[in-house]
Amino acid sequence: MENSFYKLPLDDFTAVLASKAPVPGGGGASALAGALASALAGMVCELTSGKKKYALYEDDLRRIVQRAGELRLALLADIDADAEAFRPLSQAYAIPKDAPERGEIMENALREASRPPMRAAENCAQVIRLLWELSQKSSALAVSDVGVGVQLARAALLGAGLNVRINIKSMTDRAYAAALRERLDRLEGEALPLAEETYSRVIQRIG
Repeated sequence: MENSFYKLPLDDFTAVLASKAPVPGGGGASALAGALASALAGMVCELTSGKKKYALYEDDLRRIVQRAGELRLALLADIDADAEAFRPLSQAYAIPKDAPERGEIMENALREASRPPMRAAENCAQVIRLLWELSQKSSALAVSDVGVGVQLARAALLGAGLNVRINIKSMTDRAYAAALRERLDRLEGEALPLAEETYSRVIQRIG
């Protein structure tokens, strides 16, 4: 995008989000929450690395911090990608309903608008897996941040999924829509129990 949303100062980003501007919206907010979750995963690794008590996990921590950094950048990029993909859809909705080209344009726009939040959902699921691993391998002093991160990632996954589902609802190609819904259901079915288990581990470690 010519003007990147995720590079705005936080107060400016939230002001635009709070306005009636069509973007950023729920998809961008979800991607931001996912980026925050991945940042917390990286922070926990940095706080745990080098401590003798957790030396057994040093290689894992290096792997996790690298992947968390990659996911953070990917999810930040998803903020702009979501906004960019929504513009053609908003234009498609403005086409008169009796225009012969409206159906094809709308279907293509719905597919394109579904891609960034679907990608964000997949990225958030990966963040959840990293935090699940960290729930056992992190410093006890940082385990609460694992809990915060996994709740952010869980909300981000569900939020991104909602943005996919609302587009699925309007698709006329029901086979494509069903396949996309099945993909999302499977992703949530795998990741959400991990998020719950992660949070439970955090609570147990905090006592």
